[in-house]
Amino acid sequence: MMYDSTTTDFAKFGSRERRLAKELLQASEEQGFPEDFNADEVTIMMNLNSGNVFFTNADCQVAMINGDKLESFYSCPNCGNEGFADEVLTKSGKCKECKEQIKY
Repeated sequence: MMYDSTTTDFAKFGSRERRLAKELLQASEEQGFPEDFNADEVTIMMNLNSGNVFFTNADCQVAMINGDKLESFYSCPNCGNEGFADEVLTKSGKCKECKEQIKY
């Protein structure tokens, strides 16, 4: 049997995850979405394995809280490296691990 690892079903969000969703909404209201995040069909989603709560959109982009800032979260399609820009991207927008360009 295969299980989905993400959900938008708030019934599956615990109190911690609901608090994180509230923080996401508040950050989006105060800061707006990250510059490179497409604000089309945005929804809140939770990863059932990690407990991470994040925004996602029609382009499958991800934005999460990093400290107190709403930032894009990147995944390299080539090697799978993932994290916030300072963790995974070089100044030229390439993956620090495999040196391939990461584009949204």
